[in-house]
Amino acid sequence: MVKSILIVEDEQILREIMKDYFLNEGYIVLEAGDGREALSIFQENEVNLLILDIMLPEIDGWSVCQRIRKTSSVPIIMLTARVDEEDTLLGFELGADDYVTKPYSPKILLARAKRLLENRHMQEPESSIISSSGITVSLSSRTVTVDGIHINLTHTEFEILTYLMNHKGMIMTREQLITKIWGYDFAGDDRTVNSHIRNLRHKLGDKSKCIVTVVRSGYKFEELL
Repeated sequence: MVKSILIVEDEQILREIMKDYFLNEGYIVLEAGDGREALSIFQENEVNLLILDIMLPEIDGWSVCQRIRKTSSVPIIMLTARVDEEDTLLGFELGADDYVTKPYSPKILLARAKRLLENRHMQEPESSIISSSGITVSLSSRTVTVDGIHINLTHTEFEILTYLMNHKGMIMTREQLITKIWGYDFAGDDRTVNSHIRNLRHKLGDKSKCIVTVVRSGYKFEELL
């Protein structure tokens, strides 16, 4: 099935460059030049991945990301000319899956997008269900429930939870998580993992105790007694 990419960038030249790269790889490309248009296009079309600039007219990228995360776990790559670490962490807290700083290589951006799309489909047989301590993960529908109540996870949060639950009781280092979720070429650091884990724990509520921090090592999933 051909994947659809929504590119949200107010600079038309940059948008056209990205569009050409993705079209050449066989993707369907949708475009928006401001945040309001992006939300409208997203609501009216099936979008498999979103490339979202932060500094947008009408509605900024952070607000667009936050609104989309209320209803969707679609992978989101945020683009920014700002290099402030706090901005990056804010993007992850709002639900972004990856972060690319301008100026960037279109080839690297394309590789990041492919990685996110591949991760979304690299899963066990479609009927697989992972369940522990009241947390149930459906790999086929990519849904998560806690004590029967649905919770909305981002693409990256889902991947982290699934990976930890599939290796229950085993310590997963931050480096292992980065390699599994983002790939070897990821330019971020440990704090990226910490930010996603913090968001995941918040959504799990009382079940957050299942995700245990192992000091100077990483994280592991432990069944609640």
